[in-house]
Amino acid sequence: MEAEKLFLLFSLLMLQFSSCTSHDSLKTNQTIKEGDLLISKGNNFALGFFGLGSSSNRYLGIWYHKVPEQTVVWVANRNDPIIGSSGFLFIDQYGNLVLHGKDDQKLPVWSTNVSVEENDTCAAQLLDSGNLILVRKRSRKTVWQSFDYPTNILLPGMKLGLDRKLGSDRFLKSWRSADDPGFGDFSLRINPNGSPQIFFYNGTKPISRSPPWPWRSQMGLFNSTFVNDPDEIYWVFTVPDDSYLLRLIVDHPGHVKTLTWRESDGQWKEYWKSPQFHCDYYGNCGAYSTCELANLNEFGCACLPGFEPKYPLEWSARDGSGCCVRKRLHTSSVCQHGEGFVKVENVILPESSAAVWVDMSKSLADCEVQCKRNCSCSAYAIIAIPGKNYGCLTWYKELVDINYVRSESHDLYVRVDAYELADTTRKSNDSREKPMMAF
Repeated sequence: MEAEKLFLLFSLLMLQFSSCTSHDSLKTNQTIKEGDLLISKGNNFALGFFGLGSSSNRYLGIWYHKVPEQTVVWVANRNDPIIGSSGFLFIDQYGNLVLHGKDDQKLPVWSTNVSVEENDTCAAQLLDSGNLILVRKRSRKTVWQSFDYPTNILLPGMKLGLDRKLGSDRFLKSWRSADDPGFGDFSLRINPNGSPQIFFYNGTKPISRSPPWPWRSQMGLFNSTFVNDPDEIYWVFTVPDDSYLLRLIVDHPGHVKTLTWRESDGQWKEYWKSPQFHCDYYGNCGAYSTCELANLNEFGCACLPGFEPKYPLEWSARDGSGCCVRKRLHTSSVCQHGEGFVKVENVILPESSAAVWVDMSKSLADCEVQCKRNCSCSAYAIIAIPGKNYGCLTWYKELVDINYVRSESHDLYVRVDAYELADTTRKSNDSREKPMMAF
C-alpha cells in the first residue's frame, strides 16, 4: 500500500514539472500531455496524442510532421486506448517511458522495460528517422528504441526480422480497421528457415511471399540490405535522400504496399502492391506447377516437366489448387533408374523454408551431383551470392509457388524420370533442327 502511495505521489509530482511542447527530447522532469508534442530536429516527425474517427479513444503515436494528412507510423498503446484526454507520458525513476491514462491510475497503459544503473537517468529523443530512442545520460547508450517494436509500417532504416540475442521478432501487424490501430489479421515477417523469405500472412495462412534470399540490393526507389549472422537476421531498406518520404505498410484490407509522398499532388502515391494478380497469391496453382501472368484472361497454371494435373477436370475448369502429380507415379522411378534433371528457365524459385544450401561455392555440375545422389532431392538451383561465388540450393519437399516473373528469376532444375528426360531431350533436338521462318 505504501508503495502504491509513493508511486501516485511521484506521478503527481511529475505533472507539476514543465510539460514538453515542441522539443525533440523528453527528460525526467518533463511530461507529455494532450496537446504537447515532441518534434524531431528537422521537423520530419512528431510524437503526441491523437484520435481516430469519432471515437473518444486516444493513442500515443508518431506521425509525419510535414505531411498535411496525418499519417501515423507508430503507436505505443495500439491495443489499450486511453478514454478521453487525460493521458500523460513521463520517464520514471527506473529510466522507463511510462504512459498513464489518469493521475490516479495504479498500472500504466504502456511502458518500456529497461533498467539503468544507480544514480543514472534516461532521456527520450525523437529522431528525424521517426525512431523514438531512450538513452542513458552517462554512457549515451540507447537502451530502447521504437524501431524495435514496429506496428503496421516499415520506415527507412527500420529492421524487419529476428534479434537472436534478445529473442525478439520485429514484424509488421496490420491495424484492425482505419479507425482502430489494434492488432489486425495481417502480418509481414521473415521466415528464417532454409533460404530466408519474407512472408505475408492472414493469421497463420501464407498469402504471398518474396523470392528466396539473396535479394537485389537496389529496388527502384530504394536500396535494401539483408543481414544474417549469429546475432540477427533482418531486411532493411534505405532511401538515397532523407527528404524523400517512403513507407511500406501492411494495411487492414490485406495488402502490402510501398507508398511515396507527392508534394505536388499533396497525397500518397502507391508505388507497389502485393498481392495484386492471381500469380501473386501463395500456391495459387498448387504443388509441382508454375504460374504465369501472360494474360489476365488466361488460366496461367502449368505442370512442371514430368508432372500432370492431379484432377484434370478441375484443371480444365481453371482451378489449379488441386496441384500436379508425377507422371507414371507407379510405373517408373526417379531413384537410380536413369533419372535426370530438366531446366525450367527464368522463374521465381519455389518456397524455400525446407530448402538446403549445400555449398556457397558450387558449380552447376557439382550441384547436380549433390542433388542426384539423394533420392529425396526434387530440384536444385545455382544462385549468385553477393560478395561470394555461386551457391547450390536444393529442395527436398513439394515444389510450391513457382512463378514466371522477369525480376529475381533463376533457372530451376527439376528431377524427372528416365522417360521424361528422354522425351525432353528429343523435343529439344527437334526444335533445334526446325528451320527458322521470318515474317
